[in-house]
Amino acid sequence: MSLSHIRVGQGPPVLLIQGVGAIGETWRPQLTALQQQFQMVAFDNPGIGTSPPLEPLSIQGMADAARQLLDDLGWDRAHVVGHSMGGVIAQQLALDAPERVMSLGLLCTFVRGRDGAIPSLPMMWLGLRTRVGTPAMRRRAFVEMVVARSQLASIDRDAFAAKLEPLFGRDLADSPAVLMDQVRALGDSDLSDRLGELADIETLVLSGTEDLVAPPEQGRALAEAIPGATYVELDEAGHALPIRRAAALNAVLREHWTADVRWS
Repeated sequence: MSLSHIRVGQGPPVLLIQGVGAIGETWRPQLTALQQQFQMVAFDNPGIGTSPPLEPLSIQGMADAARQLLDDLGWDRAHVVGHSMGGVIAQQLALDAPERVMSLGLLCTFVRGRDGAIPSLPMMWLGLRTRVGTPAMRRRAFVEMVVARSQLASIDRDAFAAKLEPLFGRDLADSPAVLMDQVRALGDSDLSDRLGELADIETLVLSGTEDLVAPPEQGRALAEAIPGATYVELDEAGHALPIRRAAALNAVLREHWTADVRWS
């Protein structure tokens, strides 16, 4: 399978893996800011954006596709970063082929896939609102889902939704069928009993204090399950922290990738 991808920059290789409903372009704040120091690739997961579908869709299949992309790029090893569902894909890739992973960055993600696939009551309500009502109402509900509550009062929800749409490659009022396929694939994945195997990979786990999709307790538990993992929590950050808190995240990633120990 040949995945549609964006490749920018020069330097140590970095593979960026996105989550449910997101395409590679959602990594644009990282691609733009970090390409002077790193060679970065972001891609569309199977069945979304312009990448071909994968049936049946699974975390294992998406990890295999990401590994094939490493082969296609000619990269023996890379720093691997995953956001949300992408963090679970990154875990699977690292467990399958630890020799291909220079370091792991697990952002706003989960110990078990079902932790992300089975929403809390507030998330159920927000999720319902992204599917009912006028297009404008659905877009605003999406924004409320991914932006920290402390920041909502300071943004124009309609304007921010318009800013997000080119990054997501779709009208945020729409919910393509592949989104539910991705959620089902996420819910079927449980790597919790194997996380100790990642002990030899330098791992960063990062959460946002106000993330409704992947609450910080998920990040803390994930970091505890991976021996030696570093845990970072960003204040006033929701699930869209790679976009809303890009500068802070980029600084953490830059430090994570440039520490001398990562090159041993």
